[in-house]
Amino acid sequence: MTMALSFAPPAERSVALHVIAKPDLQAWLAEQPDHVAAWVNSNEFTGALGQALLLPGADGTPVAAIAGYGTESTRVRKRFPLASAAEKLPQGSYQIVSGLPDSVREMECLGWLLSGYSFDRYASQTPSQAALVAPEGLDAARIEAMAAAEALTRDLVNTPAADMGPDQLQKAAEDLAQRFGATCDVTLGDALLKDNFPVIHAVGRAAAQVPRLIEVNWGSKGPKLTLVGKGVCFDTGGLDLKPASAMGLMKKDMGGAANVLGLAHMIMALDLPVQLRVLIPAVENAVAGNAFRPGDILTARNGLTVEINNTDAEGRLVLADALALAEEARPDLLISMATLTGAARVAVGPDLAPFFASDDQMAQIVHRAGNQTADPVWQMPFHTPYEAMIEPGIADLDNAPSGGFAGSITAALFLRRFVGECRYLHFDIYSWQRTKEPGRSKGGLGQGPRALLAALPEILEL
Repeated sequence: MTMALSFAPPAERSVALHVIAKPDLQAWLAEQPDHVAAWVNSNEFTGALGQALLLPGADGTPVAAIAGYGTESTRVRKRFPLASAAEKLPQGSYQIVSGLPDSVREMECLGWLLSGYSFDRYASQTPSQAALVAPEGLDAARIEAMAAAEALTRDLVNTPAADMGPDQLQKAAEDLAQRFGATCDVTLGDALLKDNFPVIHAVGRAAAQVPRLIEVNWGSKGPKLTLVGKGVCFDTGGLDLKPASAMGLMKKDMGGAANVLGLAHMIMALDLPVQLRVLIPAVENAVAGNAFRPGDILTARNGLTVEINNTDAEGRLVLADALALAEEARPDLLISMATLTGAARVAVGPDLAPFFASDDQMAQIVHRAGNQTADPVWQMPFHTPYEAMIEPGIADLDNAPSGGFAGSITAALFLRRFVGECRYLHFDIYSWQRTKEPGRSKGGLGQGPRALLAALPEILEL
């Protein structure tokens, strides 16, 4: 749905680009010819973040360009500072020749590529047309894989539920599998009951598109890595119906699935030495005569019973069956991603990806990786004393404990009951950018996959 987010090939016609921080402008101007300094000053270029200016030659054609890089205090307020200037440059090919610190080169180049993203399925858009030549020594293939994965995730989340139901989510997984030579198998409709996925079936059976479990497998050597993504393609709240104000963004309730597909894309594109398995329970939480009800008690794949105290807490239910299946194969690492709780947004807001880890050493690795990849994450606790809050007495588990406290933690503790002794990471993400930012269009967003990609080699000792 968007143009290929890739680097431009080196060319003689590429415009040399100088990245200039605001405190460095006067020193840079002192080294330039008088007419260049006059041009820069007459255009009121100060080096402020987001400024961009072409420098014309004697015949008026551009011979170079400058991009404002602001101050350190302004840069830390943006995810991809350089992208704010990239979006101001006219169409053309640019090659950075000075001013960009090596420590941020990879992420600034990724931000530049992402500034070219647009979701244009329903109306034409005008993303940045400024192409970038990959700096020498940059792992361009890795950055392009990140950009392509982010575009895939954004496209899936941005597509409304009428065009992104379980059928279409299955097709997206099948297309990704075919691209990289993976297999894709689907357990569909009533076959979920036959194959012992009763909770996935119960949550999705009221919808026009039948529920399903999508499974992608790739790789035959290395550690076993299993990704589980929540694929609730639309969430009405079920019989505990959401108000209209809370239903408006529910097309993004399959953001967990979109993010694990993005991570899977990067893993396969970069040929990581792992045995990858992706599991996506894909449903719509709809209202009909056969919808599951408050007060029902469901029995999950692993035999645990769950009292339904709110049909709007359906994400943890469909994940339960998928996690139980994943645990049976004893993977070396199990990761789930879901747009699961509003409590996570209250705790850390929309920009941080809160996550839970079965051990603190693994959590520290993920946290460092998030800082290095402009994909910030924040550890939340598996606080075992709260286990009593998810035990209703009438069943083994309560899908929506009352009281209003620790909602993200109790949801994570619920999921932990289905993973056994596996090393486990759970991400409770938002997957949505509320306003346009440099390199981050308004709408669907990847949260966590880049941090995980960077962390996996250390966690799995690849």
